[in-house]
Amino acid sequence: MGALDDLRVLDLTQVLAGPYCTMLLADMGADVVKVERPGGDLIRSNPPFAEDPEAEAYGGYFQSVNRGKRSLELDLGDGRDREAFLDLVERADVVVENYRAGTMESFDLGYETLRERNPELVYSAIRGFGDPRTGATDRQGQPSFDLVAQALGGVMEITGQADGPPTKVGPGIGDLFTAALNAVGILAAVHHRERTGEGQFVDTGMYDAIVSLCERTVYQHSYTGDPPTRRGNSHPTLFPYDAFETRDGHVVVAAFGNNHWTALCEAMDRPDLAADYPDPGSRLRNRESLRETIAAWTADRTTDEAVAALDGLPVAPVQNTADIFDDPHLREREMLVEVDQPGADRRVTVAGTPIKMTGTPPEPGDRAPLLDEHREEVLGRTAASDD
Repeated sequence: MGALDDLRVLDLTQVLAGPYCTMLLADMGADVVKVERPGGDLIRSNPPFAEDPEAEAYGGYFQSVNRGKRSLELDLGDGRDREAFLDLVERADVVVENYRAGTMESFDLGYETLRERNPELVYSAIRGFGDPRTGATDRQGQPSFDLVAQALGGVMEITGQADGPPTKVGPGIGDLFTAALNAVGILAAVHHRERTGEGQFVDTGMYDAIVSLCERTVYQHSYTGDPPTRRGNSHPTLFPYDAFETRDGHVVVAAFGNNHWTALCEAMDRPDLAADYPDPGSRLRNRESLRETIAAWTADRTTDEAVAALDGLPVAPVQNTADIFDDPHLREREMLVEVDQPGADRRVTVAGTPIKMTGTPPEPGDRAPLLDEHREEVLGRTAASDD
């Protein structure tokens, strides 16, 4: 039994933020029906493919965030399909969409319309700039993607080397962090409904989410009056907390506490540094010269040698994905999950769920669905319940 196996979710989302949000719910047992527009989620055809793009039903992008869902293709502009959707709404707990503000209203399927059919419905929207229902602004209706959210929200300004340009963070955090927050909002609204019988509208904006993610820059600016900017891999208030080059790669060292600093100095055979810089303030004031000393020590060693010498300290190698695939820790934690790839003769690997529970452990579901794969199952069940 999954923790959410009594939760029925209609998922009208596409691309990344919305599908990731509903995948989290599916991993915890929710019945997620992916209601796709004619032709399906536009990201279905996005690469990479395992073998043959012509033979495979979808690429890795779609597979990665749509596992464990059922698919139903509906044209919400068609009267019969619209009624079929409204029938599903009457029996749903949650509706999730990530269209621009006003899109669902253009089909006369906005929150207020759906609430008339199901007063207990939790309706959730993920948008670039939020929804007017929770705070109207001039930005709403503008298109937004992860890159836009990272630029506006401050991530790019604080990412990269000090002498380099603003840099996007690799993962799509504008989508993924927003999705995770939205899932929290959905579950909070479901909990409220269980106590009161009242549904509600849940709204998570990407721009808002990134400002929340960059909380440190907000308080730094407030306290100092200066807008934070790029510092490479270092930390503005802690030292050492940085990446250092080795003979064959890089290692990160986060030994800013007094006990860890002392142990680091002993490992480098430099106990004098621990005596000369015994507190965080003195280390921070002399960070440039101290960084050069640590960098010289790591540069004379391989990554494995540096990590072994600093065993017991908060130290780690900088890994690539091949290293991650070889790490037995992640296999034991079920963070690398194999699923079928329709149209290919081999299985593929996607990231598992980091949410672990002892009583109702989440189980990443089967492969992502084929387009409209569950039409008879979903609509047939609705028809049967009407009889």
